[in-house]
Amino acid sequence: MDVRSTVDVIVVGGGPTGLMLACELRLHGVEVVVLERLTERTGESRGRGLHARSVEIMDQRGLLERFLAVSEKFRVGGLFGGVMAAWPDSLDTAHPYGLATPQAVTERLLEERARELGAEIRRGQEVTGLEQDADGVDVELADGTRLRSHYLVGCDGGRSTVRKAIGMGFPGEPAKVETLIGDLELTEDPAKVAEVVERVRRTELRFGVAPDVDGRTGVARMIVPADGVAEDRSTPPTLEEFRARLRAVAGTDFGAHSPHWLSRFGDATRQAERYRVGRVLLAGDAAHIHPPTGGQGLNLGVQDAFNLGWKLAAEVAGWAPEGLLDSYHAERHPVGARVLTNTRAQMTLLGAESGPTALRELLTRLMEFEDVNRYVTGMITAVDVRYDFGDGAPGGAAPEGGHEPLGRRLRDLPLSGGRRLYGLMHEGRGLLLDRTGGRLSADGWADRVDHVLDDTDGANDPDGTPAAADAPALLLRPDGHVAWVGDDQDGLEAALATWWGAPARGPVGGR
Repeated sequence: MDVRSTVDVIVVGGGPTGLMLACELRLHGVEVVVLERLTERTGESRGRGLHARSVEIMDQRGLLERFLAVSEKFRVGGLFGGVMAAWPDSLDTAHPYGLATPQAVTERLLEERARELGAEIRRGQEVTGLEQDADGVDVELADGTRLRSHYLVGCDGGRSTVRKAIGMGFPGEPAKVETLIGDLELTEDPAKVAEVVERVRRTELRFGVAPDVDGRTGVARMIVPADGVAEDRSTPPTLEEFRARLRAVAGTDFGAHSPHWLSRFGDATRQAERYRVGRVLLAGDAAHIHPPTGGQGLNLGVQDAFNLGWKLAAEVAGWAPEGLLDSYHAERHPVGARVLTNTRAQMTLLGAESGPTALRELLTRLMEFEDVNRYVTGMITAVDVRYDFGDGAPGGAAPEGGHEPLGRRLRDLPLSGGRRLYGLMHEGRGLLLDRTGGRLSADGWADRVDHVLDDTDGANDPDGTPAAADAPALLLRPDGHVAWVGDDQDGLEAALATWWGAPARGPVGGR
């Protein structure tokens, strides 16, 4: 068929990453078509929770109440290689918890929001190839249909067709161990199941049984080490293979039957060399794969989309300053690399040998120190992510006596008039938080940046609020990361131009 009219952005993959990206793009009026291979949403819930940074993201976009209505909060600090600890009191967030949310529910909520915002989601659309030129990307589907877009983002998983089509290298380490996972019904008495699990996990932390998973009475989420590494992990294990491994590891198969789904995963770690090639970008598992230790995969992808969305929208709209879209790779590639590193470390800690056991005992003791606990928890939950804006980036000085906030995301803060900082970020725009009494102006960028006047005394903010809250003014990007701190108009305008391009005439005034 002939190439159809060009759309702004095609997103390949309708999982959490692709749907979050569609939501972000639609906030800025970008025409979005999501192509998803599956004809219906999968009921599988490989990712089962949102960490604190993802909780913040949902709050920043006005989605948190939807998630709270269908999720349970959890507060487990550390969560690192089988080492558990109390939640650190000093973690820099107004949301010191995670949400136990099945991936299927996360996808439903994000798809509902994407559709509300006007995204077009086409199911049963498998991408088989693509070609790009200086003006756009041509996409070929399995049914022979051809589409064209100005930009395309591959959010299509670890076996990404998009990544392969652009010839992007995916270096890393192959899987050395494999784990079986599935949701099955059990005939064994629950008390007996718990007794066996407690005994086996003393030496084998890659084994576990979670009863009544996702609120489904009688259905258990089970994980058990596989016998070697399968040549094709896309082929799920059979029920008999799963039961055989349960008997080998636990001495019983618990009467497992009627599997709702079965799968396998390895400990391979790989990362795309680049997250952008011309008009094609990668996000989520298409850009990086790693073991699920620490529950970081879904969160990492959602956070990729949160970083990319406003930048790609700016490029489509024509106001993006030079280098803005490339900053997606510059900022997110190091974050992905750090997750690969910490999951490698966790897989070592999960080993049953004497060395890993000794390391777990040592780390367990170290986690009793608040600073260690905060560091590890901040890393897993991603609240400690700080982007390096480079030596030439404008930013001003750190507040007197405080840590340098430039590049960090700012936690939610109470503002004057009963307002909350995150409550003012639902539209995905930049935000100038001005405590100078209105001496500053962002009028030239009023079409892209909100000017918020606040007379809250930072010293009265809740305990744990970083010193950045005491700054005279902070400029926040749409993803909540601090782009500038200070009180001089020239410095502010330099930062505005760096992140939002040239000024334009617009309405004047602050909120």
